[in-house]
Amino acid sequence: MDLAQQLPEEAIATHVVAADWRAAIRAAGERLVASGVTTDAYTDEMIAAVDEHGPYIVIAPGFALAHSRPSPAVLRTGISWVALAEPVEFGSKANDPVRLVVGLAATDHDGHLEVMSALAGILADDDALQALLAADSPAAVRSLLGEHATV
Repeated sequence: MDLAQQLPEEAIATHVVAADWRAAIRAAGERLVASGVTTDAYTDEMIAAVDEHGPYIVIAPGFALAHSRPSPAVLRTGISWVALAEPVEFGSKANDPVRLVVGLAATDHDGHLEVMSALAGILADDDALQALLAADSPAAVRSLLGEHATV
């Protein structure tokens, strides 16, 4: 399985304008809802997690993994991909500003391990990541992911 298979076009948005980190997470949540992975309540849970715990979701330079705990708002395990038009500050001294927000929803604590492995591969390949950030459509993101990120 590759990341492109995990990401239908409805789960991807490129060149998203976000005024702040909340808007960036909301955009990732909207893509989870659009692809049938979660309900709107999960988006609120992702934002609440950062409000409560700080910017722990900014796990690499320029990259935030928006998520919350498994809950009834998660309909199935899945991800969303939101490339921001302009970077946004999340409050992470080490990894701000953020250009890419991946929304992650899992029905249990182990349901996301394959996806995390594939994402780590993309983050480690700077050329692939830069190409993905420059992609101008969901179809282009899916094509590039298919080329670069096999799980």
